[in-house]
Amino acid sequence: MLDAIGLKERAKHFPNQLSGGEQQRVAIARSLFNQPKILFADEPTGNLDESSSNVVINLLQKLQKELNFALIMVTHNTELSDLGTTRLKIKNGILITNLLKTDK
Repeated sequence: MLDAIGLKERAKHFPNQLSGGEQQRVAIARSLFNQPKILFADEPTGNLDESSSNVVINLLQKLQKELNFALIMVTHNTELSDLGTTRLKIKNGILITNLLKTDK
């Protein structure tokens, strides 16, 4: 999995020796190790800079296609919500929008 996320060469590093983006990629690899049918991602780019965010999102999309799992992502980033096939918008705990990508 470390090879799949581009961090094989960092295998012997401790978490404090990795950047935030690298730590997030390791978390993704760890979550995919047992080949789940569904991956739940809660703010996967929340604490990352734009460059690291792009790496993480591109990696999630690539792995989703290669490993064939459903991705359910919670995000406040509206640009990321546009990547999916279905978008649910929740406000104050109430579902207010349910859009299929073709409904935009």
